[in-house]
Amino acid sequence: MAADMQPQLPEPGRYRHFKGGYYRVLTLAWHSETREQLVIYQSEQDGVVYARPLAMFMGSAEDQGQTVSRFTRVASQAGG
Repeated sequence: MAADMQPQLPEPGRYRHFKGGYYRVLTLAWHSETREQLVIYQSEQDGVVYARPLAMFMGSAEDQGQTVSRFTRVASQAGG
């Protein structure tokens, strides 16, 4: 992979979505046609695996009229 194609992975670990769910970042992937970087992450609640564009994952969202981080890294649960 070319040096300019190296993705900047969010720090591995546990993240809280601004709406309250907890997720674990698994890896990054490249969209096969657009070459967009995608974050692959898994819900701690039901195990479902999701893909979201890196810029969106690391970006912000509106919550009750305020701009907040979409995902915030948090400490892992004890034993997990």
